[in-house]
Amino acid sequence: MAIPYVREIEFEYGACDQVSPLIRRVVADNPGPFTYKGTGTYIVGKGEVCVIDPGPDLPEHLASILRAVEGERVTHIAITHHHSDHSPLAGPLKAATGAVIYGCAVAGHEAEDTGEVKMEAGHDHGFAPDISLCGGGEISGPGWTLEAIPTPGHTSNHLCYALKEENACFTGDHIMGWSTTVITPPDGDMTAYLESLARIRARNFTTLWPTHGPPILKVAPFIDAYAAHRRERMDQILLALSQGPATIGELTPRLYADVDARLWPAAARSMLAAIIHLEHQGEVETNGPPGPDTVYRLAG
Repeated sequence: MAIPYVREIEFEYGACDQVSPLIRRVVADNPGPFTYKGTGTYIVGKGEVCVIDPGPDLPEHLASILRAVEGERVTHIAITHHHSDHSPLAGPLKAATGAVIYGCAVAGHEAEDTGEVKMEAGHDHGFAPDISLCGGGEISGPGWTLEAIPTPGHTSNHLCYALKEENACFTGDHIMGWSTTVITPPDGDMTAYLESLARIRARNFTTLWPTHGPPILKVAPFIDAYAAHRRERMDQILLALSQGPATIGELTPRLYADVDARLWPAAARSMLAAIIHLEHQGEVETNGPPGPDTVYRLAG
């Protein structure tokens, strides 16, 4: 099933756009292979507002956010996860506004990508929310209510935030319209990710607002295609292993023969996440701990 990507987005860096009755967006000037056009910082409410994913620690982006909320009070700062394109500006924004930072502290087992191809924007190791929402919870202000939904997978501490008044959900990097989501062990977990996808799918949201890129309006078919893509990749792995045991290093050139070889290290990390999931499901087995040089075979 092909993913119906949504990639068209109109904006100007630093400008504040009213994108729904309760939501404004300011896009940071940090485009790249992990951020698409840049980090979309959302401002929810009017008068007393919540800022979601303030983004990278760029002074010009902080100035743009403060300009957008001039005459208002920032009471809440909500973070989806601790990657460096999402959370570092929370501290400076708190210092400028006195707002409280909400989120989920990382468990401490994340690791920087050491492959030849960097797979993520990097970790904000200093991220520490004032109030933890790891188990879920609500934050609110005049006319708006946000529910934190634990969605581990992309990272162990990822949260989505449902805006009850608009039946919308801010999905961070959990679901993005422009690309699939990177799952990199040990902090990334494919089993948790697929469960989290199902959790958001069951909520029947009208709109998804990713931190990068435009909103997703056809929510159910998009999530279904997102999940089907992961299953197709895993079916390819199982088919390859049906021809005999192999390591990830041996599987990668076979399954990604049509992909630039410079991207194979990134593909191998994604494959590791898929194989760990298949092992949890009892479809693949190995004699050692999962890793790039471990020999995998079909179970049974």
